[in-house]
Amino acid sequence: MKKLCLLVCLSLGFVTSANAVGDAEAGKAKAATCAACHGADGNSVVDMYPKLAGQHAEYIIKQLHDFRAASKSGGEEGRNDPVMNGMAAPLSDQDIEDLAAYFSGQKAKEGTTPENVVEQGNKLFRGGDAEKRLAACAACHGPRGNGMGLAGFPDISGQHATYIKTQLEKFRSGARANDPNGMMQDIAKHLSDEDIEILSKYVGGLH
Repeated sequence: MKKLCLLVCLSLGFVTSANAVGDAEAGKAKAATCAACHGADGNSVVDMYPKLAGQHAEYIIKQLHDFRAASKSGGEEGRNDPVMNGMAAPLSDQDIEDLAAYFSGQKAKEGTTPENVVEQGNKLFRGGDAEKRLAACAACHGPRGNGMGLAGFPDISGQHATYIKTQLEKFRSGARANDPNGMMQDIAKHLSDEDIEILSKYVGGLH
């Protein structure tokens, strides 16, 4: 089954550069410029900025490449963000791999899930919604939200609710379109504002 899953991911183009090797110690020094928003160890304290600690290296590498591409294309390519475009613009491929190696090796601090969204969040995350043609989040991100590095699916467990909400809204509107084969855009367009609110709060307590 695992072999079949990997073959599917390969055929759909989800796999990023699995052979990338970064230097975590070099990445730690380079991460000093990231600390203001993401925290020195990748555990951001401002909820609009994502936690990077423990994130899959492959995912971090892809996002930094996409931000850099957006900076060079005026936002026409990659992932457009007014802050991250400028931060990624001067990064070399080695810088990117070093930063990914550092942040992926850090321990993420746990988040929480408000009691009032546990039941609905669990239902949506694990089972989706057939009437809305909404796939279960767990199908790609796993039952505990840990994702799959080789397939390019990020670890969303313990992530800030504000950040998750913003990204789901961007996928829904098309403002963010760097997801493999438009998967997240297709999913997000079936999400209501309430669905997004519930899911964004729910994943905070997954570990």
